[in-house]
Amino acid sequence: MAFQNTPASDFVFSDHSNLLKANGSAQEQKFMENLVVESIEIYGQDIYYVPRSLVNRDTVFGEDSDSQFDSARAIRAYVNNVEGWEGQGELLSKFGVRVEDKTTFIFSREKFKEKVDDLEVLNVEGRPNEGDLIWFPTTKHLFQIQFVEAEKPFYQLGKGYVWECQCELFEYSDEDLDTGIAEIDAIETAFANAITINFAAGGSADFTIGEIVAGEVFNRSGIFTIPETVTGQTSGAAWTTASYNTLNNVNTEDSIDQNYAFELADDDILDFSEANPFGSVGSTTDTTI
Repeated sequence: MAFQNTPASDFVFSDHSNLLKANGSAQEQKFMENLVVESIEIYGQDIYYVPRSLVNRDTVFGEDSDSQFDSARAIRAYVNNVEGWEGQGELLSKFGVRVEDKTTFIFSREKFKEKVDDLEVLNVEGRPNEGDLIWFPTTKHLFQIQFVEAEKPFYQLGKGYVWECQCELFEYSDEDLDTGIAEIDAIETAFANAITINFAAGGSADFTIGEIVAGEVFNRSGIFTIPETVTGQTSGAAWTTASYNTLNNVNTEDSIDQNYAFELADDDILDFSEANPFGSVGSTTDTTI
């Protein structure tokens, strides 16, 4: 925009509309965007963005206990917490020790579109999604996005340049992790609910870890019958079931699963041989009352 005062004279400039448009020009917005991208590339960290695939969404509670995570995309993100994790840290509750670490990851909108959005089918296109995961290789932590802030900074030059993802430490609950990144997929192997199935003698071949065998070794669905021939869909191994216990989770790294222990202990507390452990009030067969 050019301004001329010819011939020279006193002048009060009152029309600022064109100047305001110039401050928010496409060129300046692109320049600001490039600065943001460069800053995150220099000062950011390598992370993996893991999108969630909904399998059986509960429309009442808004959740999907059968979610799958089938891919992971490498991207740079700026970690907004330079002095450590946010949140309440480690808490001792009546349910044991809870780790409530929180952090904030900042993505360039331009880079997120290039590295993630253009390559994946997201539940909500065009931005990071609440419920998706972020793997932070530096600390070996897996975070879940709780909220995506879209208005910080507040429209510099009339445009937004970053996605600010507020995250909490992910609590694994038997989701299917098949991202192709070994460190992420190992979380399922380490923490998924698993039981020991005893087979009768005379079977053939050996099963492989993680293959589907009339259900799943990890994240099992349904029940086995006794006897039932279990066939591995990858290995072709075939064995006949002899016994199994669905309460005894043998795959808890820290041995904190006590369902089976409680099941054994309750026999010394309640007498389940009685038809009514709470008494026989109103019984038509007990003549002593």
